[in-house]
Amino acid sequence: MLGFLRCLNDLSVVLNDAHSTGTDKHGGNIGRFGALDGLIVGRSGRGKGLDRQKNPHNVIRGEFAKPGQTDWAVLCSVKGVSTILVFWNGSEKNPAEIAKLEDQIFLQGITADEIGFSRGISAVGNEFIMEHYQAYGGPKPPPINHQGINDAFLEKGSEVQYFYSGKWLKLTGAD
Repeated sequence: MLGFLRCLNDLSVVLNDAHSTGTDKHGGNIGRFGALDGLIVGRSGRGKGLDRQKNPHNVIRGEFAKPGQTDWAVLCSVKGVSTILVFWNGSEKNPAEIAKLEDQIFLQGITADEIGFSRGISAVGNEFIMEHYQAYGGPKPPPINHQGINDAFLEKGSEVQYFYSGKWLKLTGAD
């Protein structure tokens, strides 16, 4: 965790859309965070140009702890291992570190000549969680009253990280 905390200084990533626009239009107060010690904010090879800008999947906001509280989740990588950092209520203090996996698991062909990183995150709610549980089974979800984080191997499958009773649960995502 200290490696991540030391990293949170330099990289120009604005939390509203994962691009450097110079402003945080949504009121997040963790501002910009950084790339010391090799932190890379994960960005899949999927999509080109404006599509990747309109549909960011590495920095998201949602209500991941409780209804009405805006939290941020960031997919980032250090030394070949990607992790989702969750910043509670927009604070840079004590982010949760979840779903730590080797980057190489998420490599796939993008074009005939290109291999890309294909991990992405998105905020999902009750409808998504219950539809996927009913369609595919898996662990029974607790009562859903806020959002979860869909952690996806893009175009392959996913699982939902859901914070409940002080711990993260792994729920059924897309197949």
